[in-house]
Amino acid sequence: MVTPPPPPPPAADDAEHRARTADALQRALGSLSTAATQRMESDVAWFRDLSAEDRSWVGFVIQAGIRSFVEWWRHGGEEQPADTAIAGTVFGAAPRALAGVITLQQTVDLVRLAIDVVEANVEPLLEPVDRAAVHAGVLHYGRELAFATARVYARAAELRGAWDARLEALVVDSVVRGDADAEVLSRASALGWGQGRGVCVVVGDVPTSRSAPDLVGEVRRRALASVSDVLCAIQGHRLVVVLGGVGRERTDADGDEPGVLGAAASVLGQFDEGPVVVGPWVEDLASAHVSAREAVTAHAVAAAWPDAPRPVHALDLLPERLLAGERGAGAQLLEHVHRPLAEHRSALVQTLTTFFAQRSSIEATARALFVHPNTVRYRLAQVAEVTGCTPTDPRDGFTLQIALALGRQGVRDGAREGTREEHGPTTA
Repeated sequence: MVTPPPPPPPAADDAEHRARTADALQRALGSLSTAATQRMESDVAWFRDLSAEDRSWVGFVIQAGIRSFVEWWRHGGEEQPADTAIAGTVFGAAPRALAGVITLQQTVDLVRLAIDVVEANVEPLLEPVDRAAVHAGVLHYGRELAFATARVYARAAELRGAWDARLEALVVDSVVRGDADAEVLSRASALGWGQGRGVCVVVGDVPTSRSAPDLVGEVRRRALASVSDVLCAIQGHRLVVVLGGVGRERTDADGDEPGVLGAAASVLGQFDEGPVVVGPWVEDLASAHVSAREAVTAHAVAAAWPDAPRPVHALDLLPERLLAGERGAGAQLLEHVHRPLAEHRSALVQTLTTFFAQRSSIEATARALFVHPNTVRYRLAQVAEVTGCTPTDPRDGFTLQIALALGRQGVRDGAREGTREEHGPTTA
């Protein structure tokens, strides 16, 4: 036997019928809300874990939802309720912080439970002829309430995402400017930055074909496949990426942490064509301004080396940075290149100077120094070992020659200072 369908809801102009059923529901508003809250306490574990204040706000939202349905039913009930109307009447009085306590899925579960409770308890309150229409109205309103709930959370997530993007840009700007104090570190922690050690900063140009939100999101997604933490910001034409959980080595070594060049390679495709520079490894985010300063200054002069690898380490651009007037670049060349050569027990500075003077000829260098060519080869291999620069490579040879010139200049300036101390200042 086929069960006949329920009778259709009463017509919108049946004001007497709607007033009667709405009055009955209004009188039972308190009992329905109490029944829904008791059901939450018995069936929903996350509700029991809330604080007393949050539980009271949830109960208030349930009561507001039932009251909103009663008013909607009383005034027609056939037109689809607007999202803004539902959001305002049901969620408007609850504090904004509640959206951070209860997830979207939990809120949908709450709506579903409230609908079940109303359906289960509404029949004794109504005349038999009214029950089917009210049941249909509850289902219709509950569906719209669920959609409105999803949109409320979507708007909140959009606003939170925009705020997070602005906060992230401020944190990255503070790192670049060297202002990473305790407040900045706290903001980075709020954005999800962990306590992992090892940080480097990557700098390149912004692709003109990408929107800022899409670009930042894709950078984050790509980076987190290789490292533990990432911060990203667009500064004019420049894209700055701060990577955390990076190893000390330049290239990837054994272990879970990639080297600085390997970490930079994970986001390489998100930059525009042109040089991409990675700063040196530093201990943590508080020291990231050192890596950022190196990367930014190196990126500004990277175009002077057309054949630079991509990504390129900032220290590999020390000659160009020195030519651009960066005083710190000269100090680093002396520290990392000339000093190891000068302090070595073999005559590496003399051998290297003669090697370049003899147009990089090993045999001519050996004749000039009165040594065997194999001795020259051995010393050049030692140069590569202590400096990381191979003398026979044109690019490395360029770096070594500038370092030698700086070293000679330093010795001359030092001798000059010694003469002044011995004889006193000269007078015109």
